[in-house]
Amino acid sequence: MHGELCALRDSLSLFQEQGAELIGISVDSKATLRAWAEQEGYDFTLLADFWPHGAVAKEYGVFLEEKGFANRATFVIDPGGVIRASFITAPGEPRSIEAYREALADVLAPAA
Repeated sequence: MHGELCALRDSLSLFQEQGAELIGISVDSKATLRAWAEQEGYDFTLLADFWPHGAVAKEYGVFLEEKGFANRATFVIDPGGVIRASFITAPGEPRSIEAYREALADVLAPAA
């Protein structure tokens, strides 16, 4: 997660230019996330899905019960709460900034 979060930090303008809010959610504790954010200079929100453990990940269908953690998943949610795009990778497999860029472009593209 660390490398991907740093890539997101370095590409934060991609989200800001589109009026999108970037939020990271992890099954790690608030203390761990706070330490990472301070150490790495993350200027976006990190939320802990620590207790009940993985509850948010379960709601989005990405929690791996047998392992106790989630797949890496990205959801683009519009202001009305509708999931407009998503992409998922296996645990430990980062998503590329290009995948984020494409998801934002797809959501923001005018309807034909």
